[in-house]
Amino acid sequence: MDRPNSGISRRGLLFAVAGAIALTAVNQPTQASAIMQKSSPGPVGPAERADLAERAVMERHVHTLWWQSGMQLGTLHWPSSVFDQLLLFRWCYWWQAHLLDCAVDAAYRARTPERIDRIGAIARGIHTRNLASWTNSYCDDMSWLVLALERADRLLGVRFGDAVPKLRTALLNGWNPAVGAVPWKIGHDYYSTSGVGPTGIAMARLGNLSRAERLADYLHTRLRDSESGLIFDGVHEPSGRMDRSLLTYCQGVAIGLETELALRTNDPSHRDRAAALVAGTSNRLADGSVIAGCAGNDSGLFMGILARYLAQTALALGDSVAAQLVHASARAAWDNRAEVDGLPLFGAHWNRPVTAPAGLESFTQFADSAHASPPNPSRDLSIQLSAWMLLEADHQLTAAGH
Repeated sequence: MDRPNSGISRRGLLFAVAGAIALTAVNQPTQASAIMQKSSPGPVGPAERADLAERAVMERHVHTLWWQSGMQLGTLHWPSSVFDQLLLFRWCYWWQAHLLDCAVDAAYRARTPERIDRIGAIARGIHTRNLASWTNSYCDDMSWLVLALERADRLLGVRFGDAVPKLRTALLNGWNPAVGAVPWKIGHDYYSTSGVGPTGIAMARLGNLSRAERLADYLHTRLRDSESGLIFDGVHEPSGRMDRSLLTYCQGVAIGLETELALRTNDPSHRDRAAALVAGTSNRLADGSVIAGCAGNDSGLFMGILARYLAQTALALGDSVAAQLVHASARAAWDNRAEVDGLPLFGAHWNRPVTAPAGLESFTQFADSAHASPPNPSRDLSIQLSAWMLLEADHQLTAAGH
């Protein structure tokens, strides 16, 4: 389905922002009530759980962008002030890309006209908030968005003109032939797994297998920890200064890339690498098969990204360890949730009970709270998107008989 871009002009954007700022003087802040620390039993089916996670994000975080019809984005925290909802300064392109990807998951699980329209609204919101452009200078940002847009097209027939070709070209233009990879930011010397991995997945899905294989080899030969077999966060080139953090989402994108190549090439090493990464992740980054938690803010997305690609390798390659990690994490996240107004609220650690943010009943904040992660990370959109991703992955595996 072709959906033309219906963004607004830069002049229109300025008028919209000016009007939005004026309206902050009269709009009331978000309020919430009926907090339940001990959740009701609720539905037990994976599809119902994914549906409730979707509803929670949509009702709490997703708003019309600058009162422009047909455009939506996610507010970074909840409860949120009116200023937060404007997304004038920090708006987190890559969080919005994952919001779009989760919206694709939901529509693929149960297609409805409302869900298809929502995908269009979020994509147009990203394009508009990014000043009428799909691209920026960050390879990790652009790779997350192109993955979501490619899935919307391939799985649902929802297409956004030349968005995917433009993002693909921008990523290819960021390629450094001397290194054999794309940097975290174009022109920067840091080569992060968060940029290399999803760019490789995108290249594989878009038919550029040679680049995808080179990126997989870069992760395997340059960023793999010889002790654990896991993938480091990144390296500065050509100095070789390494960030040796072993993060969940780095393993997720490496697993996802090796899985894509295992499906598309005759090289058995990719299947072996994917299996080794899953085993290493289970040993080092999980507790009782529950994926390790995070600190909120950007790291809130790390767990869900890993869950997405664990489910992919379980579905595509039959990896039972990957499936177990997803199922155990989903059970833990659901069992430890809180409920606010009958909808789930998830935490930064899926194996710990959630504490609902204090003061929900009388939240009256008007100041900007988006400059840093709030004390309770459950307020972060990133945390709630991770859980939504996880529950969609759990549903996909269950529906496929895994």
